[in-house]
Formats: sequence, structure tokens, C-alpha cells
Amino acid sequence: MIRNRIIAIFIVFIVLIGLTFGYFIEEGENKNIRPEIEILYPNNEDIVSKIVTISGTASDPDGKDEFLEVEIKINGKWILAEGNVKWSYEWKTYDIDDGQYTIQVRCWDGSDYSEVKGINLILDNPEVVDSDSHKWAVFIIAANFPLENESKLGNGALNLAELMVDYFVNELKYSTSNIFILFDDGWIRDDNGFGKPIETLDQRRHTYDVTYGGATISTVKSTLNFVIQQANKFQDSEVFIWIASHGCGDNEISAGGKIFERSAVFLWDDRINDEQLGNLLNPLKSKRTCIIVDACFAGGFADKTILNIPELFLFKSNIAKNGRVIISATSKFRVGYTSITTGPLFTQLWFRGILTGEADGFLPGFLRTGRPSMLRIFKDGKVSVEESFYFARYTIRKSNDLQDFNKMEPQINDRYPRLSILFNNRGLILGE
Repeated sequence: MIRNRIIAIFIVFIVLIGLTFGYFIEEGENKNIRPEIEILYPNNEDIVSKIVTISGTASDPDGKDEFLEVEIKINGKWILAEGNVKWSYEWKTYDIDDGQYTIQVRCWDGSDYSEVKGINLILDNPEVVDSDSHKWAVFIIAANFPLENESKLGNGALNLAELMVDYFVNELKYSTSNIFILFDDGWIRDDNGFGKPIETLDQRRHTYDVTYGGATISTVKSTLNFVIQQANKFQDSEVFIWIASHGCGDNEISAGGKIFERSAVFLWDDRINDEQLGNLLNPLKSKRTCIIVDACFAGGFADKTILNIPELFLFKSNIAKNGRVIISATSKFRVGYTSITTGPLFTQLWFRGILTGEADGFLPGFLRTGRPSMLRIFKDGKVSVEESFYFARYTIRKSNDLQDFNKMEPQINDRYPRLSILFNNRGLILGE
């Protein structure tokens, strides 16, 4: 009897050991490995300002990278960053006090958080003073945005923007600290913009230390608000705004479907129409402002429909004011054209007219179609914004090489220096 009891206890003991051992083996085989995260940009103790794109990488050793979520904390609560394997977060510091800030990041794989990684950044947004250059330029480009439109525009508009920046800095004496380039979601993609994200605009090698960011609705609004606040401090302020994107319309519908609709352009995550832009720019006091919208069906931004015909009063954008020159690359009813490597056609020509001086002396002509002048009185060796507009419009209509694009109908609303019954004989010369 005792022997049977001993055998029974031994068997139970063996079974329990086996179950326990099996449990630990099973637990070891199924145990989740914590994900990993790194901050690649900026570096620890970097001095930053305006828009700071914090970016890095994350990975899941268990091979489930697609389920990763990246969170970031900047002296506050954890918030979600964009992306996972390659992630980024735009920290807009326009209204934040200068000083040292701790940036912390972590990622989650559905079961566990990674180790928290962190850096310290020194925020220093310098004040613009009377002795500085009171000129600001904002380049807004949404070329390869997802979902809403499968037609990608490549990196051509970004390349063109950076060519213009070079000219603005070296020839027009714009300060690099007053120049902003907002492109897509702030990332450069391979295959000239058609492929996967490679690195952020800040990370890549670039010629000038301008402020880069994404062309998202929140970044566009905060950047324009910042520029307006700064420019309004000075009576001699000059503001240049360039928007290049898809315009909202349908080429298969008569007049693009825009007869009773406003002109609008896509940003990376939203769209903005002419009225919204007008409301956003309403507080701007600068009397030296040039705004160019290079997109399809964009005439409404200049309060024009087609053939220089004013927009219906119900659809006025209210962007136009004294001291402003508003230009659209197309009429409200026409499509525009662009190169995926060199950018939008109209702006290429407009910039060429200024860069080479070819536009010197160009006049409005009949219906403001543009025409060259043979009289020296109209040529002073300087090219105004308006002269270059008429040069670009004339070139599109008259060049044999551009016959396929000659129906774009660029529009202009010239109120520099003020509204005139006929047309202003004094042009806005950037940088003066």
C-alpha cells in the first residue's frame, strides 16, 4: 500500500515537472521581443528654430514592423508621430519660448514599448530687428500627395523652388532665416518623388539653411501666420508666396466644373480654396506682396475667370488688396502643365523672365495677353513681377515649342502700388 502511494506521488511529481518545464519552454518560445527605436535628426544639443522635423527609425525584432506605432513627448504627454519604420514629427515652435527642451520617443509593437530614447534641443527663434532684411518668402508645394489624386508631380517643383531661393538669397538679398519651403509631408522620396520615403528635407544635403517643413494644412497656416506677424512689424516689408500643386477641377467637365465653384488647390492632407487663403492673408499689411498660384483652374485666386474677366462677386477671394500682385498660372477654367524634374511651366517662364532680364519692357497688350516693347522708354534694366508675367503669358501663346500648352490663360490682379482704373505703370520689383 505504501509502495503504491510512493509510486503515485512519484508519477505526479514527474508530471508536474514535465508540465512546468513545458510551460517555461512554451513561454520562452512565445515571449515578445521589445521593439527598438532611434532618433536620427536632429542631434543632441542642436540649436533649432521655427519648424523642427524630428525623425528616426524603428524596428520590431519579431518581424512585425508594419504594426509599430511611434510616440513622441516634448515636455508633455505622449503623442503619435507620422510613420513607423521611418518616422517623423513636425515640431512647430513659432509661439514657444526659447530654451532647452527634452525630446523623448518610444515605439509600441502591440504588446510592449521600446526603451525610451531622448535628446535635448536648444530652441532659439531670433527676433527680426530694424537692421535686418524685412523680406519673407514662402514656397508651398504639394506634388506627390496620396489618396485624393494618383497623379504625382515628382520633385520638379521642389527643384524649381530651390533655384528661386538661390536667386532670392544672392540677388534679392533675402535672409535665409526668412525663407520657408513646405514640400509634401516633409520627406524626400526615391524615384524622383514617386517611390518610398528616403529622408526628411532637413536631413538631406541642401545649399541654404532655410526652414523646411511639410505642406500640410496646419503647417501652411502656422507658417503664414508667423510670416504675417513678423512682416507686420515693419512698414517696408516684402512678402513673396508661391503655391504649386494640383488644382481642384475636372477636365472632362465643361469649364472644369468651376463655373459655380471656387478655385482650390491640394495640400498634402487637405485642400485650401481661394476664400480660405484670402481670410488667412487678410491681416497682412505689407504693401509689397506677390502671390503666385501655379495649379490647374487657379484663376479664382486672382479673382479672375478667363480672358482677364473678373470673378463673380459671390466668389471673390479677397486676396487682392492695394500693394499686392496676385498671379495664377491658369484661368479658372483651364488646366496647367508641369515637368516632374523642372517644375510648373508658367513659373519656369516667369522666373526665366526675371533671371535673364528677357521680360524687361514687356507690356500688358490687348486683354493683357502680353507683348514686348521696342521702345527704350519701357526698358530700364530691371524686371518687375508684372513684366515677367506678361513675358511668360506671351511666350506660352506665341512659342512654337509650347503650342500644346497655349490655352493655359494665366491671370493677373495687379494692385501695386494701388488699384487703378486702367493699369498700373509702376511695377513691383522684388528685392528693391
